[in-house]
Amino acid sequence: MDLVTVLLSIVIILFLAKVYNDQKQDKNYPPGPKPLPIIGSLHLVNPVSPQKDFMKLSKKYGPVFSIQLGLEKMVVLCGYDTIKDALMNHAEEFNERPDGPIFAKTTNGNGIAFAHGENWKVMRRFTISTLRDFGMGKKSLENKIREEVVCLIQEFRSHKGDPFDNLTIINTAVANVIVSILLGNRFEYDDPIILKLMHSINENVKVFGSTMVRLYNSYPTLIGLLPGSHQNIFKNFQSTQDFIKEVFTKQKKELDINDQRNFIDAFLAKQQEEKSDSTVYFHNDNLSVLVDNLFVAGMETTTTTLRWGLLLMIQYPEIQQKVQNEIYRVIGLAEPQTEHRKQMPYTDAVIHEIQRFADIVPLNVPHATSKDVIFRGYNIPKGTTVIPLLSSVLKDEAYFEKPDEFYPEHFLDSEGNLKKNEAFIPFSLGKRSCAGENLAKMEMFLFFTTLLQNFTFQAPPGAKLDLTPALGFTSAPLPHKICAIPRS
Repeated sequence: MDLVTVLLSIVIILFLAKVYNDQKQDKNYPPGPKPLPIIGSLHLVNPVSPQKDFMKLSKKYGPVFSIQLGLEKMVVLCGYDTIKDALMNHAEEFNERPDGPIFAKTTNGNGIAFAHGENWKVMRRFTISTLRDFGMGKKSLENKIREEVVCLIQEFRSHKGDPFDNLTIINTAVANVIVSILLGNRFEYDDPIILKLMHSINENVKVFGSTMVRLYNSYPTLIGLLPGSHQNIFKNFQSTQDFIKEVFTKQKKELDINDQRNFIDAFLAKQQEEKSDSTVYFHNDNLSVLVDNLFVAGMETTTTTLRWGLLLMIQYPEIQQKVQNEIYRVIGLAEPQTEHRKQMPYTDAVIHEIQRFADIVPLNVPHATSKDVIFRGYNIPKGTTVIPLLSSVLKDEAYFEKPDEFYPEHFLDSEGNLKKNEAFIPFSLGKRSCAGENLAKMEMFLFFTTLLQNFTFQAPPGAKLDLTPALGFTSAPLPHKICAIPRS
C-alpha cells in the first residue's frame, strides 16, 4: 500500500468519524435539510437573498431549524415570538457572537460588534455611556444633525433637478454625524479621506454577504490562499484601522483629561485611570476596532434606510405628497426638529414602514450560544452560530397585514394616530441590540423630513425603478439615480 493510499484512507476514516460524532451530538438537535459532503446546504441558499430561502425552509422544518453552510452548522430562528423568546427570555444563553475565521482575522474579539464575554460587556457599557455624554438623545447632537442636513440640502440643490446618484452624498452626510462624536470634526463631501473610508466600508459590507466569505469561514486555510473578493475585506479593514490609529495616536499627544473633546479622548482618558480594567480592556486594539464598529454602524444602516426612503417616495408619489402635506401643516417653512415628530403621525408611520419594508439587516448580526441550551425542546450546544432572522419578524404575517407591500397603515390606527407594533424591531432585541438606536431614529426623522420639505423626488425621465436589493450583508438599493426637484 503506497503512501497516497494510506493518507487517503486516513482522511476518509477521519471524515466518517466526524460524521458519526456529529450524528451522536446532534440527537435532539433542531431539524433541517440533510447536508451534502463538503458544501453542506450551500446549494439551497441564494447569496443575494438568503433570508427568502431561510423563510421557505422554516415552513418545512419549523421556526427553529438547523442548516449547514460548508462545514459551519448554524441554527436559524424565525418569527417574532421565537426570536423574542430567544433574545429576551433566554438573553444570557444567546448573547454571544460566533468566533468565525473572518472575524477572528479582522476584529480578533475586540471592539463591540463581534466581541465576547466580559470584554463585550465593558465596551458596550462604555460606548452607551460615552455616546450619551457626547449628545446622543440630547439637543446638542440634534443641532449637529440639523447643521449637516443644511449641507446635504445644498448638495442636492447643486444638481438643479438633474439626475444624480445619491449614495456618496448621503453617505458622507450621515458619516459626518458619527464622525463628529468619534473624532470631533466633519469632512467636506469631496474630501479624499472620507471618500476612501466610505469606499472601504461599503465594499466590505457588500462582500460580507458573498459566497466567498461563507466558503472562507468553512475552509479558511484553503480559501485564504486563493484570490477573491474575501481578500479585499482584510485589505480594507487594515486601511481603516491604519487611519483610526493615526488619529488616536495624534490625539493622545494632545489629550487633556479635563477637556475631553470626543469619543476617542474619552477612551484615551480611561487608559490613564489607575484601575485594573484600564489595561485589560482599554487598550489600543480595542479602541481602533471599537471606533471602526461605530463608524460602520453609524453610517451604513442609516444611509441605506434614507436611500430606500427616497426610492420608495418616488415609487409611491401619493405617499410622498401626503408626507409633504403634513410637513407643511405642522412645520411649514421652519426647520424640522425632533419635537415635531409627535405631531406628525403619518410621516412617523412612513418612516417606520420604510425601515420595515427595506429590511436593512435581514439576517441580523449573527449570535452564538454562550452555553449549552435547551430551547423550544431542542438541544443547542455552546458555541453554535444562531441567526435570529430579522426579515421573518419584519415580514411576520401574524403582525403585519400586508408584509410584502409598502403599507404605512401598518403603523396607523383607524383615527390616523401612530400605532405601535411590537414586531417592529429593525434594531433587533435584547442585550445585543443596536447601541446607536436613538441616534439613528433622530437622524432618520431630521434628514427625511427636511429632504421632503425641500424637494419632490422623481425618477429620471424614462428610468424604470427596481426595488430589488443588491448583494451584501445589508439590503441596499441597486445603483440608481434620482431627481430632486426643488419645492421653493
